[in-house]
Amino acid sequence: MIRAAALACVLALPAGAGEFTTLKGHGGPVMALDVHPDGRVVTGSFDNAVGVWDGRTPEWRDGHEAAVTVVAVLPDGRIASGGDDFAVRVWGGGDVVGRHEGKVTALAAMPDGTLVSGSWDGTVRVWREDGPVVHAMGGGVNAVAAMGDALLVGTTEGTLLRLDPDGATVPLVRHGFGINRIVVGEGWIAYGAVDGVTRVIDPEGEALADFTLDRRPILSMAHHPGTARLAVGDGDGYVMVLDTALWDVANDFRAARQGPVWALAYAPDGATLYAGGLDDAAYAWPVDDLDAYEGAIDGDRTFLADPATMSNGERQFARKCSICHELTPGPSRRAGPTLHGLFGRMAGTVEGYSYSGTLDGSAIVWDAETIDALFDQGPDHYIPGSKMPMQLIAGADDRADLIDYLREATQ
Repeated sequence: MIRAAALACVLALPAGAGEFTTLKGHGGPVMALDVHPDGRVVTGSFDNAVGVWDGRTPEWRDGHEAAVTVVAVLPDGRIASGGDDFAVRVWGGGDVVGRHEGKVTALAAMPDGTLVSGSWDGTVRVWREDGPVVHAMGGGVNAVAAMGDALLVGTTEGTLLRLDPDGATVPLVRHGFGINRIVVGEGWIAYGAVDGVTRVIDPEGEALADFTLDRRPILSMAHHPGTARLAVGDGDGYVMVLDTALWDVANDFRAARQGPVWALAYAPDGATLYAGGLDDAAYAWPVDDLDAYEGAIDGDRTFLADPATMSNGERQFARKCSICHELTPGPSRRAGPTLHGLFGRMAGTVEGYSYSGTLDGSAIVWDAETIDALFDQGPDHYIPGSKMPMQLIAGADDRADLIDYLREATQ
């Protein structure tokens, strides 16, 4: 994939405050985060790439064929990733360790370093050298965490299970709404769910504390044992930071201009909390100075502008196209090719973009008729096998307005 120059900015804020940093360079929302023991930040994005940031300079790991949904730094320092392409990769060379039959939603490492993954295909897979051990969980898997030699599994059905080394499963919580994230501490387990619940239980499933707020869903969690801090990100763009020594709320702040906080991770010293979401950047928050940065990202770019300021055609583009496509000439790190010069162009011909095989040599020429058919039928029907995610625009007037907008905006 062709890369744009990576950008980063540091905001100047009150004297004495720590440094708020923006790691900018991805071509889409940041959906996954982890931090290497040496301080390098690892990001996964909707643009199909893994970024490894040395300070504010990224190195890209390209190989996934769809959005990178989860990353994990393994005990030996290698980086693992999983995505919407069902693949689990370990970098060095980005070799595919194996594939699920659905979206990869979770990665974890056992105490001996063995990689474990969970997927919406309903399985947890333990990737051993002699082949994977596959555990069917009876429902989609959203979260996996190691607890000694056992695994904790959160399912789309709302159950938190303990998966023992012999393959036996023990239900600890029957929540009823999907459990999205699990964190294991010393003598406790925290989980976050689709209905906004943040709860803490003991290893046998007994309730210890409840920090549920009127914000949903819970989408991300990160724990730093050394500072006894547990960060919880939600769909409204907020992060709640819990003091796990006192089981009290230490901070509660907006970490994204709008939209979800999909990913959180602490720096090794616990002084910085990294957050990723709908914007094409990861934000580095100084933990000791969170209050000083209220509103720090108000001026930063977001993929969602105020709908009231847009024509209907621009709104359709913002909702259906803008995360994957630029309107200006390349290069771009977006998940899809630039739309500049779209009208009259043969499909699958933007130089430097890696198309799916179904578009190589395609006879489709993009014009009002073919664009209308694409969004009327949906990409999975109009171009079977395309990497383009399922998008439909049901209203003929809405499709016409989008076409009129693209005709002007892509010249």
